Amino acid sequence: MVQGCTSDAGKSTLVAGLCRLYARRGHQIAPFKPQNMALNSAVTEDGGEIGRAQALQAQAAGASLSVHMNPILLKPNSDTGAQVILQGQAIGQLNAQDYHRYKPRAANAVWVSFQKLSDQYDTLFVEGAGSPAEVNLRQGDIANMGFAEQVDCPVILIADIDKGGVFAHIVGTLACLTPSERKRIQGFVINRFRGDIALLQDGLDWLEKRTRKPVLGVLPYLHDLKLDAEDAIAVADVTDTKITRPGGFQDSANHRFKVVCPLLPHIANHTDMDPLQWHPDIDFQWIKHNEAIPPADLMILPGSKNVAFDLAWLKQQGWENALKRHLRYGGKVIGLCGGLQMLGYKIYDPDQLESTQTEMNGFGCFQYETILKPRKQLKRHSGHLNFGAKAPISGYEIHQGETDFSGYAPALNWEYDLRDGALSKDNQILATYCHGLFDHPEGQKSLLEWAGLSDAATFHLDQHRETQLNRLADTLEQHLDIEKIDSILGQKA
Repeated sequence: MVQGCTSDAGKSTLVAGLCRLYARRGHQIAPFKPQNMALNSAVTEDGGEIGRAQALQAQAAGASLSVHMNPILLKPNSDTGAQVILQGQAIGQLNAQDYHRYKPRAANAVWVSFQKLSDQYDTLFVEGAGSPAEVNLRQGDIANMGFAEQVDCPVILIADIDKGGVFAHIVGTLACLTPSERKRIQGFVINRFRGDIALLQDGLDWLEKRTRKPVLGVLPYLHDLKLDAEDAIAVADVTDTKITRPGGFQDSANHRFKVVCPLLPHIANHTDMDPLQWHPDIDFQWIKHNEAIPPADLMILPGSKNVAFDLAWLKQQGWENALKRHLRYGGKVIGLCGGLQMLGYKIYDPDQLESTQTEMNGFGCFQYETILKPRKQLKRHSGHLNFGAKAPISGYEIHQGETDFSGYAPALNWEYDLRDGALSKDNQILATYCHGLFDHPEGQKSLLEWAGLSDAATFHLDQHRETQLNRLADTLEQHLDIEKIDSILGQKA
């Protein structure tokens, strides 16, 4: 099990790299995360929902996606409440206190899922959540040491040196653990190191002498490593490094196609934008709170876990007028999932699934209405776009809204004569429930041509992921003490 001194220490990345490294060596590998809190999720082959990080780790391991890889997924829709996904299926909204009382049932699901995967695979790499030093969350813990103690699992502790204070993070974490938990930690990995390793050696020697535990490796800061994020958008992806143009659309100086997307307070599945952020012909920009909305070729409204709140936020931030102006000047708009619902005329939430509002006005770009219902739609699809060369496309649905698209041509045609979304009559707006809309290279190219980018390069997301995963595994092989890791794996129950 990989646990971290802090959130974002590199747990997800280390597990993904270990999955790929050991899969390449012929092991039957699967990832496992007992409890995850994230708004980035994926639909599994067995028709459930798991965290996006576990989907990436499964790809690294060469394993089919299963709900048992992430039996508990918490999807926050407020500061104090979240939708609870139990073995792939939504079981309702719970606040923090209610979830604490629900934990015994959640724990049972964790043990069942762990056993199922243990029966299928010879090695599981388990990812912790947050930090095991969160003493306020110790009672009934199923995410870190509570799980490790229950299944008798050895633990590696990873710390992020880029945050500063790495030795204090490690020693302080150990100080918060019980004697049996401290004994369970088999060694440390220091992540995101920049500079001359010789300058760190005195600190490593001190750490090993003080803790009597080995440093299993110091991983370098991997510049430009681009893999699906577990949840938060990396700060580097949101910094103001993009060119803001004073008018017009495509920039004649650099010929890059401008795409903007609001960074919603409750944004869900922001990884939908990865192929655009990493595309060589696209200048992609997240628009943050109180940031000016620049002219663009394409505006995208992403998914949301609290459509009512995020819709009000968009209006307060000036997006309604910006969309109208953008369309008036010939720009294109895409709405994804929650963004699809916002582009419509009305959204109804009679059961208050996402907020206390039962009715809200959308942007009115389409006349359709959406009703949020308790049963969540979880589907994987393949099909084709309903315009141009009708390029192939694949993706998945995760939503509780039911939308009547009568009167509009569908945006996509799925297998079995299923239709999805809507195209506006003037062909300027596309709305769809499809996550992963830009993942398929042919569909991506066709969508960008529809939006106005001709002769675009094709960005192959799956090839990119494979390259990045192999790069990560190569780095681990070079900088970790693999013999010691093998020895630790030999201790598994």
